[in-house]
Amino acid sequence: MPRSFWIPAVLALALASPSLPALAADPPRHVAVRAGRLLDGTDAALIRNAVILIEGDRITAVGAGLAIPAGYEVVDLSRSTVLPGLIDCHTHITSQSGNYYEDLFRRSPIDEAVTAHVYARRTLEAGFTTVRNVGAREFIDVALRDAINRGDVVGPRMQVATMAVGSTGGHNDLTGFSPYLRFAGFSGIADGVDEIRKLIRAEVKGGADLIKVMATAGVLSEEGSVGAPQYSQEEMNAVVQEAALWGKKVAAHAHGAEGIKRAARAGVASIEHGGMIDEEGVLLLKERGIYLVPDIYSDEYILLEADHLGLPQKMIEKEKELRKNQLVNWRRAIDAGVKLAFGTDAGVYPHGQNARQFHSLLALGLTPQQVIRMATTNAADLMGWSDRIGSVAPGRYADLIAVDGDPLADVTELERVRFVMKGGVVVKEGGKR
Repeated sequence: MPRSFWIPAVLALALASPSLPALAADPPRHVAVRAGRLLDGTDAALIRNAVILIEGDRITAVGAGLAIPAGYEVVDLSRSTVLPGLIDCHTHITSQSGNYYEDLFRRSPIDEAVTAHVYARRTLEAGFTTVRNVGAREFIDVALRDAINRGDVVGPRMQVATMAVGSTGGHNDLTGFSPYLRFAGFSGIADGVDEIRKLIRAEVKGGADLIKVMATAGVLSEEGSVGAPQYSQEEMNAVVQEAALWGKKVAAHAHGAEGIKRAARAGVASIEHGGMIDEEGVLLLKERGIYLVPDIYSDEYILLEADHLGLPQKMIEKEKELRKNQLVNWRRAIDAGVKLAFGTDAGVYPHGQNARQFHSLLALGLTPQQVIRMATTNAADLMGWSDRIGSVAPGRYADLIAVDGDPLADVTELERVRFVMKGGVVVKEGGKR
């Protein structure tokens, strides 16, 4: 008998043997969470003395004073404020900036793969139970996502973009060095419609959940501009059209006004950064329901820590130029009713400090309620996961966090998360009270 038939036959006989006990799945855990105050992630009023009932990894019931059925394990957060797990829509969770030249010349993707799980745990323990990772080298984010899903390492739920798609000499390409300098590895560089389509197909094959495109120049690269467009309208259209063939959304890195408009006309799901957006761009985002993801804290961090990061002066000057107009332009978008989602660019600054951006966003005239919504229901909507995450409601994953105080009164409370539950399992408990 050929070996390919022999192995299944033996397995079938073994499983059919009456002497072997039947395999049974463990019954789902039943947990009840008592919340002194509950912010469910929507604009609903705060709920006092709430009870959240959980079966397995999902919420089954939520309400004030719900009776707790017999046999439920009780988690007592009656002195705390409970919220849905936070969502960061713009992370680079597989790496973290240290020193520009050392990172570039003395470290490889292998170094990033070795430490990625550390950053994933820090992010989760900071209260971010879901992230959208918008750029990583060598498909490291795919491997990290899959390891988390298998339970091999601890980390947040992830949607991953693999390598960002960018043009030769653009924000995604190494510039400012000798043309004889080469770095081996997978490339996210593509020029022209055919190359772009082929690259996107390769990224989807490699495990991408979404596509990230560099629509404009940027800060942390040495090309001449901070915001010039780097793809033609035809090329941008090809990015979105090819991604759509595979059921993928597109996130567009875009600082400059023209690149923002090209990305919006193409039909991207989100504009990342968007600090130089003009009135026409605001109108396009509003009309087409495109999200704006402003990463205000990362810009503050770059200027504060530029010397420590060893950044070339050219990058510092580009950041200063960008900062001149960001607040005015973002406020214009907010006043027009453009949809906002929370994204930090964590990795530019240390992972685990994602929540520092909440307070910075208040400078845009937003309320604590609005910035919390950016990181809950709005972020879930952008990711297409509103039926899974972003709110405390029946059917959603039991992803919960708790803080001691009231984040509606002091949003910096979210920087001091002391309890984290992901999928009904407590991953962090305790801390300062």
